[in-house]
This record gives sequence, C-alpha cells and structure tokens, in this order.
Amino acid sequence: MAVGLEGLEGLILETILSKLEPVVVTTVACVSTKLRAAASEDALWRHFCTRDLGLDAPLDPDGNPCPSFKAAYKIWFRSFGRYPLPLVKRAKQCWVSIKSWMAVNYPEAHDTLRKGASEAEIKWAEESLGVKLPVPTRVMFQFCDGQQTMSEDPSEGKRLASLGIIGGYEFYDHYVNVHLLPLKQIVAYTKIFSRRLGFPTRSKYIILAASYYSGKYFFLNCADGQLYVGTKNLMTDGEMLPCVPQELINPMLDAGNHVPQDALLLWLEEHSRRLHSGVICLRGERSFRSISLYPELPPLCSVAVTNGVQVRASAVFVPEASDLNGGDQEYYYSYSIRMSLLPEGCMLGGMYFSSCQLHSRHWIIRCRDIVVSDVHGEAVIGKFPLLFPDKEEFVYESCTPLPGAPGSVEGSFTFVPGRLRKPEGKQFDVKVAPFILEEPKYIF
Repeated sequence: MAVGLEGLEGLILETILSKLEPVVVTTVACVSTKLRAAASEDALWRHFCTRDLGLDAPLDPDGNPCPSFKAAYKIWFRSFGRYPLPLVKRAKQCWVSIKSWMAVNYPEAHDTLRKGASEAEIKWAEESLGVKLPVPTRVMFQFCDGQQTMSEDPSEGKRLASLGIIGGYEFYDHYVNVHLLPLKQIVAYTKIFSRRLGFPTRSKYIILAASYYSGKYFFLNCADGQLYVGTKNLMTDGEMLPCVPQELINPMLDAGNHVPQDALLLWLEEHSRRLHSGVICLRGERSFRSISLYPELPPLCSVAVTNGVQVRASAVFVPEASDLNGGDQEYYYSYSIRMSLLPEGCMLGGMYFSSCQLHSRHWIIRCRDIVVSDVHGEAVIGKFPLLFPDKEEFVYESCTPLPGAPGSVEGSFTFVPGRLRKPEGKQFDVKVAPFILEEPKYIF
C-alpha cells in the first residue's frame, strides 16, 4: 500500500492519508522522503486532532499550547493511547463543558478544580484501595483530579467547603453542597467509611463525592461502574440508591470494542447538560454562592400567575433523609417556592395595587394520586413576605415526607392588597401550580 501511495500527488494523497489511522500514517512515513513530507503536514494532524480528540487548537491535555498539531497529537497519544480515543474525546468534552460553565458563571468554584491525575497517581490509588477503577473513571480523573477542598487556613477551608461543583440545597438546618473528591481524599475517606459501614476488606465501593455540611455521600462500585448515594440508613445497614440508569452502564472494554461508559461519566455529562440548559442555576450573593439543585425550568418547575403574583415551585429528592428499608418506606423531598410581583403590580377587580402581602397558605400533598396531607396555616416559615413590582423573588424552602413515589404538591397562598396592617382591598388566593415529587433517574 505504501508503495502505491508514493505515486499519488497533492490532494489525493492528503485525502487518502486522512482516512488512515495516525499509527499507520507514521509507518507510511518511513517508506520514503515524499511520504514522510506528506505525513508531516500539520493540516493532516489538525484533522486527526479534531476527529479523534475534539481539538480545534494545538493544546496538550492541561490546555498548554504546543508548537504544532502533530506535537499535540503525540503528547495526547502518549498520555491516553492505552484508552479508546472516542472515550478520551468524550471525557475531554465533558470536562471542557463543565469547566467552561464554571469559568463564566462560577469562577470561584472553577479555581478549586485540580489538574488531572497521572497514571502513577491513579495506580497508587487503586493499589491503596485494592480495586481496579472502571476505564471511564480512570480517564475522567486524568482530566481532573476532583476539587481542592481543604486548607490550613480555617476561614479558607470554610469557603472551599461551600464551592461544590455538584451543588445541593438548603431547608431549615439541613444544608447540602456536594464536592467531587480528589484521589488522595477518596483513598482516606473510603478507608474510614469501609470500617464504619462494615464493608469487606476488599470491597469494590469507593467514596467519590460528598457534602461537608449535612452528610450526603456518593459511592462508586468499581465492579459494575454504578454510582450510589447513601440513604438515611447508610450508617446502620449500608442502604444506597443507584444514581444513574443501570442499563446505560458498560464500564469496561468488551469483546465488541464498544466505547465503555460508567456512572461517573454519565452523571457528570447529565450535570453539565443541566447547567448549560439553565435547569439548575446559582443562588446566593457574590461572597457566598452555590449551585442550587432545585429545577428552574418547566416541566420540573411549575409556574402560575394570579392577579400579577407569580409563583414558581419545584422540588428535589433528598436521599440522605429517606428511609426505604422495610415496609414503612419514607421518601423525603425538599421544595422551593419563589414568589414575586410582576412589573404591572397587583391587579384585582380592575384596580391596581403597588404591593401585596402574604397572609396564609394551603397545601395539598398527594402520593400516587391519593391525598396524604391537606394543610392550612398562617405565614411561610414564620414569615409574611411583602411583594413589590420589580423586586427580587421571595424564596423559601421547606420539606415533606411521602410514603411512596411519585407524588405531587399544589395549593394556594392568600394575599391581601397593600399590607396586612393596612389592607387596601379584599384578600385573594394565588395559585401554586402542581409540581412533582419523584425519585429521579439521575440523583445528584
């Protein structure tokens, strides 16, 4: 074949070389000076970098510039040549997607992301834990070794603990903010949890992500590639729930040479999609912001407007507070209510009011279409929010248990035009459109 190629010219030769694998091209280059020159064209290696690695510039795996696309491909192949290149490309794209969102929207969390781990560091972690990491997890950690979460400075350590790239939620005194752990902490924490949970000495479970406030822990099963999250019964009987649809997982290379995918890769890809689509967003002030897992977009977030008052509502499943062991199952959910007065103000009976204030609430909570709770009460979390046009939403979070799943919540708030102490008209009900309570396919 190489001899036949030598007789070709220009674009035809370039086109044929571009159809070959880079390893074959380097072999062909040994045949003659002409083929060596053709095989060294940087346009050819740009094509390989784009096709195999998703690179549009000659950069190494750490993002540093290389002198040419050929040099860049050589470095990438030296780092990842033992893995399927479609998997490498996919893992790279996943991390580029996450890091680009963080850099623009959440730079303080972006700064906590660590450089990729070396093969030697990954091998050390595997030997320390007595496991073999799934192939996709190995590749993912070569792009990013989790987050920096600790500091000798207590105030800096507290700040870092609030910057989890997975995020969380808050209701009452329950605050969750999940970090992706670096390999050294994975080794240390896995050994601690293995003793506490009574895992066998050579258990295939490793802790991969955690919240440093209210405890929430994610474990990767290195045998089947599934990611699990602990429930309320984690410490007593090791109860965990799968976080990714099992049918999607194929963590190791198989005879068919299919590209492997495990729960960590799928989980982070889904998380990235939610960030970029706006399903989940940042909350809080600039000095203390975090990723909120309460959905912001329909259909997971319901929206209703009554007399100029808008209410948005959504919920998250809270696995660490759920008790699913035995006959008396209890699914736990936290819900977020965001209410605001639209720019035109409160319109009631053909009259305009520049403010309105909440007086009471009415909730109807269902489990599998059966009403399990019908609640009337004054205020929300002890507050009577006063709404004005063009002001920020009043946001509050609460929680509810359910004896099963799925469920739903709907109801209404009673408002008065003006203020409670000085009403300017008759009270009126503001609708809260139904929002779902379910155990999701992907748990974060």
